[in-house]
Amino acid sequence: MATKKHDDHENYPTVVVTKTVTVHPKPLLHHPQQILHLSNLDRQCPMLMYVVFFYKPCFAYQNLSLGSIFNSLKSGLEETLSTWYPAAGRLSLNQADGKLNLWCNNGGAVLAEAVTTAKIIQLGDLSQYKEFFERLAYKPVFQGNFSQMPLIVAQVTRFGCGGYSISIGASHSLFDGPATYDFLRAWASNSAILKEKRSTLQIYKPVHERGPLLVGTQHGRQQLTKLPESGSSAPTRGAAAIDHLHQLIKQALAGPDMKFGGSNFSNTGNSNLVLKTFHLSGAMIESLKIKVFGGESRGSFSCSSFELIAAHLWKARTKALGVKKGAMVCLQFAVDVRNKMVPPLPKGFSGNAFVLASIALTAEQLEGSSHEATIEKIKQGKNSITNDYVIAYNKALDGGAAQGSLPPINELTLVSDWTRMPFHTIGFLHGEAAYVSPLLSPIPQVAYFMQNPNDLRGIDVRIGLPPQFLNAFSHYFLTNLQ
Repeated sequence: MATKKHDDHENYPTVVVTKTVTVHPKPLLHHPQQILHLSNLDRQCPMLMYVVFFYKPCFAYQNLSLGSIFNSLKSGLEETLSTWYPAAGRLSLNQADGKLNLWCNNGGAVLAEAVTTAKIIQLGDLSQYKEFFERLAYKPVFQGNFSQMPLIVAQVTRFGCGGYSISIGASHSLFDGPATYDFLRAWASNSAILKEKRSTLQIYKPVHERGPLLVGTQHGRQQLTKLPESGSSAPTRGAAAIDHLHQLIKQALAGPDMKFGGSNFSNTGNSNLVLKTFHLSGAMIESLKIKVFGGESRGSFSCSSFELIAAHLWKARTKALGVKKGAMVCLQFAVDVRNKMVPPLPKGFSGNAFVLASIALTAEQLEGSSHEATIEKIKQGKNSITNDYVIAYNKALDGGAAQGSLPPINELTLVSDWTRMPFHTIGFLHGEAAYVSPLLSPIPQVAYFMQNPNDLRGIDVRIGLPPQFLNAFSHYFLTNLQ
C-alpha cells in the first residue's frame, strides 16, 4: 500500500544502512522450541506495524558514537527477548486448518544501523508524515512466507546534525498497542544508554499464553459455550462490529453509486490516501466542549476527550466524503478487553486483547444528531463490550471475518486510541523523544488519537484521507475548534 506523495522524496539525502545483525535472546533462561497458539484476535493482521522515535541533537550524547548506541540497543534487546521470547520467533502456518500460530524457535529479531546526512530540522513538523520516514525503518523482504519474516525489526539512524531516529516494527500478531508499549519500555530500560538500568520500572512480567481467547482449547470451549451474563438461556448476540461490517459490504455492493467493488472501487482505494495529522490543543478541545454543551449549563452530562473528538470526527468525515443521506454509516473503535473478560486477563498479557465496538446510523441521522446524542451512542457502544461480546467477536473471526484485508469504505470510520500509550516518554536515549510517528499501516484510513509531547492536554489526530476530500474534511473537522 502507498499513500499519495505529499513530500518530494528525492529532496532528502539517502539513508545508508551500515550494519545489520540478528539478535537472539540472552541465554538467561532456557526456552525450548514450542508452538504458541494464537487467538483469532492475533491473526487479524500479521504484518509489521512501525513507529519511529525522533531524538533531536543533545549535548548528553554528542560524544557517543553510533556504534556504542547500537551495541547498547543490541544488548538491551538480547536481555528483553529472554523474557519476551515469542518476539524472537516466527509465524507458522498450520497445514491442517490454514491458521497462523507462533513458533518460538529463537530465530531472532533484526537490528540495523544506518546514517544519513539529513538534519532533523529539515524534516519540518515531525507530526506530519513524510515518505522519507519510511527510509528510517528496516523493511525485510516479504515474499508471502511468514515463517521467514522476523517479528521484531529495528533501525537506529544517526542524522547529520547529531540527532537520532529509532524505528521499530512489530508484527501485530505478536502484540497489540499496550503490549508493544510495555515491550518497548522494557527494551529501553534494559539498553541503559546514558543511564543506569531501571530495575524498579513498573512492568508486569509478560504472560504470553492466549488462554481464554483461544477458540478450540478446553479453556476456550468453556468460555465460548458459557451462557450470557444475564443468566438467561437466550443465545449470545452477535458482535455488532462484525454484523455492521457485513451490512456495509452488502450496502456497498448493492449499487455502483456506492463506489465499492468492481471498477468503481478504484476511486476510493487506499493507493492515493494522504496521511494528515491535526493537532487539537487542550484549549481547542475545551472550546469544543463549551460550544457543544454550553459551558456550565451542561449539567450532569460528562464525556471524555476521546468520546467528544470521536463523535466530532465521525460527523466531519461522513459529511466531507459526501455519503448519501440514506446510507448506513458506522463508527468503529478499538476497546481493550483485558478487564472486560470474566475472569479478567492476567496482568502483563502480551497478546492482542482488543475488539471493535461499533455504532451505526444513517448519514442523515448522524448529520441531524447533536454531538451530545452522538456521544451517548459512543458510550453505549463502549458499554456493549462485555465478556459475551468478546466471545461472539472471537467466534465470528473464526469463521473468516476480518478487517485487515478490507479496503477503505467511505461509510466506515475507524478510530484507534493511543492516548494512554505515551510512546514519546520511552527513553531510549536521553530524555523524551521529540516525536513518535506511526508509519504507513496496512489500514491507513484509521484515525489514530495520540498524545502530543508538547501539549499533554491536547490530542494529535492522524488520519488517511482521499486527497480530493482533504480540504472539506479539514473545514468540517476544524469548525468549532478554532
